Formats: sequence, structure tokens, C-alpha cells
Amino acid sequence: MRISRILFFAVVLGVASSSVAADLRSTAGRVALVVRPFSSTFPIPPVSSSPYHPANLRRHYELAAADKSAGEKFYKLLADYKDHDGLVLAYKGASEAIRARDASMFNKLTYVQDAAKTFEQAVSLDPQNPEIRFLRFSVESNLPAFLGLSKHVDEDKEMLLNAALNHPGSGLDAEAFSTVRSFLVARGHVNDDTAQRLGKVKE
Repeated sequence: MRISRILFFAVVLGVASSSVAADLRSTAGRVALVVRPFSSTFPIPPVSSSPYHPANLRRHYELAAADKSAGEKFYKLLADYKDHDGLVLAYKGASEAIRARDASMFNKLTYVQDAAKTFEQAVSLDPQNPEIRFLRFSVESNLPAFLGLSKHVDEDKEMLLNAALNHPGSGLDAEAFSTVRSFLVARGHVNDDTAQRLGKVKE
């Protein structure tokens, strides 16, 4: 999940202004630093035979954010998903956001809009799932405001913060909790006092 930090530059390329896009591109060189701790900090769980098991989806997501061909595989894995598991749909939304990174200039905005619709469906199916909210927040909080696709940022941030502060009763496993906490603090979504409170929460 830490790799979701890289979605932002991916999603808005070709949509944001050239100066913003250039700034976001500069973060690409740090992708490896973001990705590696995800698999090294926590043991990789046994992989279920189901391609839609959360452990499998997290691994796909991690790889997809760093590699175009992996992004294509991630998108294809979920493109035809028609069932009603909210978490799987949230990862489908993430795959559509990553797809925007690699799409032609003409199609970038279409995929971002598709991701927004998929996230909406995912949340409606499982509104109290903090991992779903994190996936949506990690995309929406970094989209340019002029797109009008960031309307859930405050709502999702509040839920994530409450979940993290109440861990281990957060609904997040240890890996997801660590990712959410790191994201909220490192990206400046909380003030110093709240960051200190989060730092005291045990995984």
C-alpha cells in the first residue's frame, strides 16, 4: 500500500499544468525507496489461489506503481471484475488510476474519471472499510482541484485518522495501519501534535 504514494504523479500527468507535471515527474526516481519497505518491513503473507485475495492485490498494486508492464497486468486483472466486493473494487479503482499514468494523453482523464466512479461504488458497498478509504484518499488528495474529483478528501481523512488512532481496533491489519500512518504523517495531512499521537500507537 505504500506504493499508493506514487499514484499521484502517475494520475495527473497530461492533466495538470506542465509545471505541476514536471514537479510530479521528479518524484519518479524515488519510487524504489517507497516500494521496497512495503515488502521488507512485513513478511509477505501466503498468497491465496484467488487473484482477488487482498494479499495478491497488494502485491500487484505495489508492482504496478513502479512498472508500466505490471500496471498493465494489474489493470487487466481487474478490468472485467463484476462482483460486489468493496475492497476488490477499490483496488480496481486504483488500477484505473494507474492506467491513467500509462494511457495516451487523450485517454488519461477518462481513466481518472473511471477510477472515481469505481471508488464511489466500492465505498457504497463497504463504507466503514478504512483500506478502501485509504486507496481513494491516496488518489483524490493529490489530484488537481480543477478536475473536481477530490470531493471526499476531508471525509476520508477523518475516517482514516480515527481508524489509525484507534488501532488495533481500526479494521486495518498491521501492514495497512503502518502504511496509513506513514502516509498521513509523511504527506503532511496531520499537524505535529496528531503526528506525535499517531507515533505512539502500537502496530
